[in-house]
Amino acid sequence: MLLRPLGILFCTLSFAAPAGAARCGGDFSAFLGSMGREAAAAGVSQSVVDRSFAGLTPDGAVLAFDRRQRSTFRKSFEEYAATRVVPARIKRAKQLMQRHSALLARIERQFGVPATLLMAIWTLETDNGTGDMGKLPVIRTLATLAYDCRRSELFQGELLAALQIVDRGDLPLRDLIGAYAGEIGQTQFLPSSYVKYGIDYDGNGHVDLRHSVPDVLASTANLLKTNGWRAGAPFGEGTPNFEVMSEWNRSVVYRKTLVLFAMRLGEP
Repeated sequence: MLLRPLGILFCTLSFAAPAGAARCGGDFSAFLGSMGREAAAAGVSQSVVDRSFAGLTPDGAVLAFDRRQRSTFRKSFEEYAATRVVPARIKRAKQLMQRHSALLARIERQFGVPATLLMAIWTLETDNGTGDMGKLPVIRTLATLAYDCRRSELFQGELLAALQIVDRGDLPLRDLIGAYAGEIGQTQFLPSSYVKYGIDYDGNGHVDLRHSVPDVLASTANLLKTNGWRAGAPFGEGTPNFEVMSEWNRSVVYRKTLVLFAMRLGEP
């Protein structure tokens, strides 16, 4: 999404940081060597580590973006929603709901998450995969942030998860492209969430959150269900389901906008 609160799960990450965290700062090659050993200990193949880290250098633009980014919204709900819940988006989302009606119904039966909310998330994050999913190599981005000493352990865990995505064969290294904090795919999963919640819903043997609509929507629903989503219950502000949505995004303004978008999709 264009006004991104720096990833979806920074404050609620459950993917474990490496037990013997690599030392941040210092020599970057030495840091990568330490991370490579951590990855190997976690079961990532040496060939994946070697290919992923070959010729890697820190990305100064990523560091600059991270230092000026703020995780909270500066706009009110009314101001933000007015720019996001717009007729063109609602029209496209409704058309896609019809196109994917059988898929959405199957997901709702299995996970209990309404089709309207899934469509709202999918639309606001990347305009249903047609918008900005990021253009940065995820491994380089995360290696840069892990090397930086501000939140090194957090991003070391994300870097290991990204290497696991490649090692599992879910995405090839050339296609592991994302945003400024390493978010991947059509609903912008951090790598740790990709590994934990991603589902191969199209049955092709890979969890592909960049290209597979079934995988994208089912994985998004799985994240919510795993964190306590109550099927059939309301999800407006003040409800338990609204709090579950904080596992997606902690911003109240953003979650209220998702609810509004879902309501508009439910209108004739």
